[in-house]
Amino acid sequence: MSKVTVAKSAGFCFGVDRAVKMVYGELENNTRVATLGPIIHNQDVVNDMNEKGARIIESVSELEPDETVVIRSHGVGRKIYEEIAEKGNKMLDATCPFVARIHKIVAEKTAEGYFILIAGDKNHPEVQGIVGHCDENYQVFKDVFELNAFFEKEYKKIKKKLAIVAQTTYNIVVWSECINSIPKDDENIVIFDTICNATEARQSDAAELAKGSDIMLVVGGRHSSNTVKLYEVCSRYCKTYHIENSEELKHLQLPESERIGITAGASTPAYIIKEVESKMAENINLANQDEEFDFAQAIDESFKKIHTGEKVKATVVAVNNTEVIVDLGTKHTGYVSLDDLTDDPSKKPSDIVSVGDEIDLVVIKVNDAEGTAALSKRKVDEQAGFEKIVKASEEGTVLEGIVQHVVNKGITLTAFGVRVFIPASLTGLPRGAELEQLLKKKVEFQVIEVTEGRKRAVGSIKAVQAAKRAEAVAKFWETAEVGATYTGKVKSLTSFGAFVDLGGIDGMVHISELSWKRIKHPSEVVSVGDTLEVYIKELDKEANRISLGYKKTEDDPWVIFQSQYEVGSTAKATIVSTTTFGAFAQIIDGIDGLIHISQISTEKVENVKDVLSVGQEVDVKIVDIDTDSKRISLSMRALLEDDADETAEDAE
Repeated sequence: MSKVTVAKSAGFCFGVDRAVKMVYGELENNTRVATLGPIIHNQDVVNDMNEKGARIIESVSELEPDETVVIRSHGVGRKIYEEIAEKGNKMLDATCPFVARIHKIVAEKTAEGYFILIAGDKNHPEVQGIVGHCDENYQVFKDVFELNAFFEKEYKKIKKKLAIVAQTTYNIVVWSECINSIPKDDENIVIFDTICNATEARQSDAAELAKGSDIMLVVGGRHSSNTVKLYEVCSRYCKTYHIENSEELKHLQLPESERIGITAGASTPAYIIKEVESKMAENINLANQDEEFDFAQAIDESFKKIHTGEKVKATVVAVNNTEVIVDLGTKHTGYVSLDDLTDDPSKKPSDIVSVGDEIDLVVIKVNDAEGTAALSKRKVDEQAGFEKIVKASEEGTVLEGIVQHVVNKGITLTAFGVRVFIPASLTGLPRGAELEQLLKKKVEFQVIEVTEGRKRAVGSIKAVQAAKRAEAVAKFWETAEVGATYTGKVKSLTSFGAFVDLGGIDGMVHISELSWKRIKHPSEVVSVGDTLEVYIKELDKEANRISLGYKKTEDDPWVIFQSQYEVGSTAKATIVSTTTFGAFAQIIDGIDGLIHISQISTEKVENVKDVLSVGQEVDVKIVDIDTDSKRISLSMRALLEDDADETAEDAE
């Protein structure tokens, strides 16, 4: 038994579909419509539009004053836009977004001094529209042979950088051949893959179907570029016929075949594909393929109304770096911007959805005049996530989020798709601190207030920090004891000491505990942010006070002194101050001894300053150590007398 198979991607692409729906939408509103050229390369659809009042014009000069001009999906050059603006007529721009992208590319690259190479049919309206954005700085090539000829004869003469684009409906097989023939590693050549993904999919699906078929029927207008290319693709694999509609089947002498494949160009409505499929089914006596297809009814069904705030299902038809384009099953083309797709600034549209996905959206704006609708996936996520926010608020759950914006008097982030505002006073930062330091940072917070009507919430980072501190304090007091050592960071300094964070609870190191030397301010020894090894000296749980020690016994200058010196030892000392009764001299860092005025010289000294000055280094003998009061007596005279005795002994 013979089998008829229709390619899964046959028929209208979303760009053509959008243009057709825009025209029918205007006609439904009794608007006088003029399309700049046939809106679609399908005579059946064009005839139906003409019967409903749309007329075709070839130039802007033919426009009548009250007509709305429609630019078809192929797009036009910059000059046409200027002519329409000068004429003053209302305009609907149905240029396919993929084509509009090419316009933008060639315009930008032309402005940057590039020469533009366009792969396509120079007589095709889409290519003519692209050319209209190149400022005469271009060349069109139809295949790899013309491309090679350009590089052999023209490239060196141009002396410009080169940008290469392709007509959206260009043959993907030929395009691959062209890409392979372009000089490699030439930094002056940039290539943009501008073949429509729907075109690529349609050609790939058709090729796969043709490989497994005995004959292929390619349905579409004789002047449809993408339909002709489908015919070329399928002809490589099996006997292929190009027809415009089911009526042409009467005039074909089709061979008996077991496997019959059908595909259709982007300008071919579903009803024509269905008629061809049904007619073939009748011819080979297949059951259940004789239902009639009402084109008018199909169009009417596509006019389903949508309203702002309505929740709808849509199918993703295209994804780029800034937005997602969806089919709503209405006369509108749906757009979901990146901001309305996700609240995660690190993600791209392709990270969220793929072509063919069916997604839930909320309508945020409808433009019937342009046949577009702005939609939001994020709002759907917000609606689903708000219940989670309410639950988190009730249960005091700690949530995580990335700070997205610094706003008036606070910051905002999102959780479960819901916007959460955190006032500056609840960010956990000191008063007057720069909120920008939290931007793009992951933070923990609790929801402390929800407004169900506005789907908004207020959060607090400070509440989480306070809870963590309380937990840390409780844990600390469970194990804390005098003598226990901790590693902490200096949190703040005062004139009387340094406060050290022990991990959620602060202790204080008194200024006298910071150094064995006398210091005037803690900043002479430590700075905020320093890590210290401290130990607990005293605990007062009721007052929540913790006194810390920092000085280590082994660093005590008195201990060091006693390990190195004793009564009778000699040392070099530096005068640090003078008085009326003597001079103080430093033996080691932190240890001073007194040289009494009577011990400075063997001769009577009337004024200490006549003999000694601050900074002077002298030889001294340790004559007494008072361990209890930590006082040391020094003598210069004793050394002088010792020297005199030695000299006398030597003389004897």
